[in-house]
This record gives sequence, C-alpha cells and structure tokens, in this order.
Amino acid sequence: RRLTIVIEEAPAQGTHLIITKGAFANVLDICTSIVSPHGDLPLDQDKRAELSGYFEQKGREGFRVLAVATRRAQAQADYGHEDESGMAFAGFLLFFDPLKPGAAKTVRDMAALGIRVKIITGDNRYVASHVAEGLGLDFESMLMGGEVSRLNDESLSYRAERTDLFAEVDPQQKERIVRRLQRAGHVVGYIGDGINDGPPLHVADVGISVDKAVDVAREAADIILLRPDLNVLSNGVKEGRRTFANTLKYIRITTSANFGNMMSMAFATSVLDFLPLSAKQILLNNFLSDFPSMAISTDKVDHEQILRARRWNLNDVRRFMIVFGLVSSAFDLLTFGILLKVFHADEPTFQTAWFVVSLMTELVVVLILRTGKPVWRSRPSRMLLVATVLVAALALWIPYIPPVAKVFGFVPLPWHLAVTGILIVFAYIACTEAVKRRFFRTD
Repeated sequence: RRLTIVIEEAPAQGTHLIITKGAFANVLDICTSIVSPHGDLPLDQDKRAELSGYFEQKGREGFRVLAVATRRAQAQADYGHEDESGMAFAGFLLFFDPLKPGAAKTVRDMAALGIRVKIITGDNRYVASHVAEGLGLDFESMLMGGEVSRLNDESLSYRAERTDLFAEVDPQQKERIVRRLQRAGHVVGYIGDGINDGPPLHVADVGISVDKAVDVAREAADIILLRPDLNVLSNGVKEGRRTFANTLKYIRITTSANFGNMMSMAFATSVLDFLPLSAKQILLNNFLSDFPSMAISTDKVDHEQILRARRWNLNDVRRFMIVFGLVSSAFDLLTFGILLKVFHADEPTFQTAWFVVSLMTELVVVLILRTGKPVWRSRPSRMLLVATVLVAALALWIPYIPPVAKVFGFVPLPWHLAVTGILIVFAYIACTEAVKRRFFRTD
C-alpha cells in the first residue's frame, strides 16, 4: 500500500531524494515530521489528528486520497524497506471520480436479474462508503481489510455473502474473498483495471476489465469491455440467458423427439412385416424437421427465464426426454393401430401416413415445448413460426407431388385418412399441452 522511488540529485551534493506515496495511514506510519514553509516540523499527535481529520473529510466527499512523504538521504547503492522511515509528510493527492449517470440504476437492474453487486476495494473506508451509498448498496455493514485478515475461512464465507462493501483490502484479500464466495456456491464475476486486481481477476469465474486497464489486469481478464459501461454487462447477461434458454429448448425437444421416434420404430419393426419408414424417408423426415429447429436460436424467451440464472441439469433433460418422448410414442402407436386396424393400410400407405403424422407432430411440438406457458400466451419468433408453417405445408403436399412421391416411395392419401391424420395431430397437441403444464408445475 506504499510505493517509494529514489531520485538522484546533483552529483556534487551526494544526496538522494526519497519520495513515498500511498495509502494515508501507511504513509503516515513512516513519518516523523511534516513539511512546512518554515522547514520540517515535528509531527506530534495534534498534527496527526488534524491530518486524519482532513483525510476523513475528503474521503466522505468522495475523493480518493493518497499521501506523499519525502526524505533526503546520503547517496548509497542499495535501498530497502528500512529506508522508508523518518520521512517528512509532504501533502495529499486528491482524485475525484464521480459515479457515472445511471450507475445506481444498473446496479438495481443487476439485482433484478439475481446478480448481487459488491465493492471490493483497496480505497479507504470513507470514499468506499461514499461510492457504495451512491450506488444504493449497504455501506453500514462494511468489512475492513484488517478484519478480513483475522477471520478464518468459514467466518469469512459467512460474512462475505452478507456484506456489500469491503474496503482497505490488499490483493491477496481480494482473491481470498472471491474464493470464499465461490466455495459458498456462487458464480463470481470480478471487474478491475489495476495491478492489485490481477489475483482476483485470475481466480474469478469471469474476470472483466476495460481496454485502458493496466497490462496485468487485461491479461488476467476473460472479457475486455471497450466501453466503461455496466449496462453492457447487464445486456450481456440477458443475452447470455436467452442463448442458454434457446439452447436448452433445442436439446430438450430434439432428444425427446428422437427418443420417441426410436421407441416407436423399435416397436413397429417387431410387429410389422415391413419397415414403418424406409431409410430415405427417415432422412427426409429429419432433414425437414431440422429447419424449424435451426430457427430456435432466433426464438423469443419468456421474461421469467431471463430473471434468474439457470444451470445445466442432465437429470432434468433426461426426465424431459422420457416424459415427452413417451407421449410421442403413445400417439405413434395410436397412429399404427388406426392405420392397421381401421384403414388396413398397405406398406406405401402406412409409410406415407406415418411420415406425414410423424413430421407434423415433430413440428408442432417445437411450438408447444418452447415455453412453459400455454402455447397461445407465448409468441414464437417470426422466423421460427414461418419455418414451421412452411415445412408443415410441405409435409402435407409431398405425397401429392408425383416426381417427389415416386422417389421417396409415397402415395397420395385418401381424404378421410388425411383428415384422420390431422385429427391425431390435434389430439397430440392437446395432450402434450396438458402434460407440459403438469411437468413445468413440478419442474
């Protein structure tokens, strides 16, 4: 918390000028006198109290305060910490860095997203309290560096979770605070731009710095902000959660559809004299169903999914896959029964009908399972909706396009069989919506 340099004066004088700057208390500790127009005067208790009062006053006004001390010494080759002694207090350096407009609102926006903002700084308690108060943080339960050093790991974990402001801490204490928050189960992002921020930036889950930061901070950071604007982080969090939500949609829907189709194919193959779908029909089904699935990346996300962070949960994906995969298989078996027992369908008719029903159910299930809300209360993105409608229309039309139907082994479906297939799809929509409500109520 101090930095000292030695300046060589005129060689003829044979003296060096030692200049120390740093935190007020640390500089004051090595001073025995004070510079005045009448020469150096002894630094008595009254003068120390006067300097401390000025330091506290400026800190409460929001100034960052550094102290400067000097001493002339006989020239020597090497200097060490023992030479930081007997200094004369020379004065203060004041820096004022006002809060940016909207900073307090950004902190509130972060809180609404479930992100708790804390200040961990080496600055003195007074300026740190001033900044924390301006941001709307709890500055009364401040934890000082000296207290941090006396706490064991368990106590620090407890205090760190409940404290918004840490002041007068050194780089190792910053790193220790970040580690204790991580051990408590939190994902920690750390923003810093100075040399002292290197250790916490390195150990944080997400280290964030700015393009004008010192080299050490930029190299330790994972993300470099090109603008010193916390709104960039807030917007980034929202966009990240949208991306995660849409990625999870794709994985859930695709795995459940594939699981359902696998179960249906396995059952049908064991009871039919022919394949329920030929290899090229399966490839065409997958090719067409993937078009709307690719548009999931552009989909809208329910507001509730943005408000809280979510983690990967393979058990949840497995449960989703089994529940909705079995619903799909149940309707596939219903379709098989109707085709065989009611319409006595031959191989081409069976394959054509199941291709259409299977593809239609895969398309509509994307619109249903993309949201935990009732499907009519959550609008999909325009690209997803258009892609789904176009592929659904193509699915119904393919059996009636002779060149395409011939290549893939399809035949035109009688109108009553086509209507029955559409009714099965609507029944599947209603059943999946009902199961979805129960699933997400217990999710």
